Amino acid sequence: MRLGQNRNPQLHWSKIPDDARSLVLLCIDTDVPSAMDDFNQEGRTVPADLPRVDFFHWVMVDIPPGEGSVGEGECSDGIVAGGKDSPMGPPGSRQGINDYTGFMADDPEMKGDYYGYEGPCPPWNDSILHHYHFIVYATDLDKCPVEGRFTGQQVQAAIEGHVLAEAKLIGIYALNPDLA
Repeated sequence: MRLGQNRNPQLHWSKIPDDARSLVLLCIDTDVPSAMDDFNQEGRTVPADLPRVDFFHWVMVDIPPGEGSVGEGECSDGIVAGGKDSPMGPPGSRQGINDYTGFMADDPEMKGDYYGYEGPCPPWNDSILHHYHFIVYATDLDKCPVEGRFTGQQVQAAIEGHVLAEAKLIGIYALNPDLA
């Protein structure tokens, strides 16, 4: 197996509510195995009936409201061992840590804080397709009330009750050749 280029996809948003003060962008894989017993184990398969959990691939807040976009590779282009410290984003935006921070914590060569976008890498032996939810939220917040090293879960809690509108794009992906 060869890893991809880890480039964020091109995304464009429009028709933002006039009263929106800032935007939030999240990318969540909703199909991550809840147990790692079979994860990438030769001769084994991650069963389809295994409970699944959310895995945040991208957390970005304080995006200026209005029509906008991020270009392909603008916020992530390549794999950085230990994570990217301060990836680019739209002017004024801030990027939180994604769940690769916890996933890589036990690997001495890869551990670190993974800010911004990190692409899909589902288990090559998973029996299901993974669904990647790219969600843009228009909020009534001037600034998302999270600071420092913030997570997707913290952002979701912080914007609760402040979302004016949202748009979602779902991509599917698998590394298991039997699912093609």
